Amino acid sequence: MSPLLMKAIIFITSALVFYTIGVWSEKLGGKLKTWHVVIFYLGLICDTLGTHFMMDIAGGIKFNLHGITGALAILLMLFHALWATKVLISGSEEQKEKFHKFSIVVWVIWLVPYILGMLIGMGVI
Repeated sequence: MSPLLMKAIIFITSALVFYTIGVWSEKLGGKLKTWHVVIFYLGLICDTLGTHFMMDIAGGIKFNLHGITGALAILLMLFHALWATKVLISGSEEQKEKFHKFSIVVWVIWLVPYILGMLIGMGVI
């Protein structure tokens, strides 16, 4: 396995771990907290780095289902993290308690390119 592929896998998998922990701990806790937002940004950073390495391997972005859903997922993660920051700064307890509904949707959408990439990498599709 090439060092570049190893870096990509480590960062993409780290994104999965961070994002899953952040989203589900927020959901189960019932309220957005500062550490959730930190974890969202860590997931976004790891996903962006992993995607960068994967694009280097692939020779750029591919406009196929995986490439399009991957770009959408990163944009949604960025929007999600920025919105979480805004909700946290606003101090609105109601918003903090409702935020998790959007988090789950973003997490599920993020899983699509993750799973597609895994299947492509294994040669299944």
